[in-house]
Amino acid sequence: MTIWDEIKDSFRTGSTLTRLIYINLGVFLVFGLMRVFQFMAGNPSDWITGNLAVPANLQVLLTKPWTLLTYMFYHEDFLHILFNVLWLYWFGKLFLYFFAQRQLTWVYLFGGVSGAILYIGAFNLLLPFKGYADVSVALGASAAVLAVVIVVVTLQPNFTVYLLFLGPVRLKYLALVTVLIDLISIPVSNAGGHIAHLGGALFGFVYVVLLRRGTDLAKPFYRIGSIKWPKRQRMKVTYRRQETDHEYNYRKTQNQKQIDAILDKIARSGYDSLTKEEKDILFKANNRNIN
Repeated sequence: MTIWDEIKDSFRTGSTLTRLIYINLGVFLVFGLMRVFQFMAGNPSDWITGNLAVPANLQVLLTKPWTLLTYMFYHEDFLHILFNVLWLYWFGKLFLYFFAQRQLTWVYLFGGVSGAILYIGAFNLLLPFKGYADVSVALGASAAVLAVVIVVVTLQPNFTVYLLFLGPVRLKYLALVTVLIDLISIPVSNAGGHIAHLGGALFGFVYVVLLRRGTDLAKPFYRIGSIKWPKRQRMKVTYRRQETDHEYNYRKTQNQKQIDAILDKIARSGYDSLTKEEKDILFKANNRNIN
């Protein structure tokens, strides 16, 4: 099997987290190479950024509405995508421990869109940014990733992680420092980016608050994300009767219902409310799904 085949197989069979990371990396590599070819051809152009980054100018946005989605997968700098992918990986794994995979997709997308909306609104309504909307664009996954981070923090604020040089730190303090840095950095540099981060964080907080009250903002969109990725058939020898398609689909549906019920219980009452059996079921499910 070639490297390309392994990547395709990993994308098809991997978790939602795996696919989001692959998409971000793939977009970075493809358009990064295109910029190199343009440069070497002596024809540098910003048409790539102009068509993938989200503009603050409302008239331009109306002609490029797709940028509300594409901007959250597009990076130009290596360090930018490196830190975003690392944060997405770390907190995405935590997210999938407490939530269903389908929720990760929509929290990421809605967090990114919320960040774009707050950024566009600020640059068109607030006095310090008057006149800058015509020349400003936003790009990067930071707002979407921060939405994922804040969802986990809001659900489990006292969950402890271990950081290099700092040791054990509760998530609520890590999130507080992150949000404060974005706030105090607005007058200094990259104001649009920091405002977009806050928009993503705001969505993450609101999502969990409403979820605890019985409203899942992403629920109406779950059917859109229910596409089944085909798995490559592998040869195996067995002496047991194989499941029929109907039996396999029924078992898979029942298992998913059981996991969703446990995740709903976490959202309502917290992780500590689970029984030992429920924790074991969730642990086994995450070991199967997280890549």
